[in-house]
Amino acid sequence: MTRALNAGRKDAFSGETRSCVIFLHGYGANGADLLGLADPLAEHLPDTMFMSPDAPEDCAGSPMGFQWFPIPWIDGSSEEESRAGMMRATDDLNAFLDGVMVDEDLLPEQVIVLGFSQGTMMALHVLPRREDTVAGIVAISGRLLEPDALKDDALCKPPVLLIHGDQDDVVPPQSLPEAAQALEDAGWKEVYAHIMQGTGHGIAPDGLEVSLAFMRERLGY
Repeated sequence: MTRALNAGRKDAFSGETRSCVIFLHGYGANGADLLGLADPLAEHLPDTMFMSPDAPEDCAGSPMGFQWFPIPWIDGSSEEESRAGMMRATDDLNAFLDGVMVDEDLLPEQVIVLGFSQGTMMALHVLPRREDTVAGIVAISGRLLEPDALKDDALCKPPVLLIHGDQDDVVPPQSLPEAAQALEDAGWKEVYAHIMQGTGHGIAPDGLEVSLAFMRERLGY
């Protein structure tokens, strides 16, 4: 049985919804943490609504935050518990995505998923294993889980934009070229990358600008 994800939303700037950007937050944060990005993006994506769900589990290390799955080197969980949590969160996120498309009358090609950190890990794991291709994935400051399984598991290959700060001390910057290589080895034709110079584990203005350009192109603006 899947767990319902509580999500904040910001309606389309124009009042008419033609597409949707779904934010997936990082470990120990919440949906509101990324929903604030909708404010600088909305006027450039006027027919796009924004949604940002809370991850399904309370995060022990962050009383006000949530997690998609446990992280062993942070919370002392086992690798088995971590993977089981990730698989359960995969079901939750798939149910959420299905619900958004039905409720908002959107096709997959009208949806972009933007993940940050652990949210990126979820996006890169879940979206290629869905039958229908979304418009794109913006993957910021995260990494690709189970890269060796991707070639056999992928049912679709949505365009991917990988973004990472070169000073990230939480998720190593090397995670970006490793993810890019794994995606290309699995048959991806559209993989783009941007390095945020002098940036740690966060989203710098240039990273947001590159994300916006990618989203505008994929959503037909």
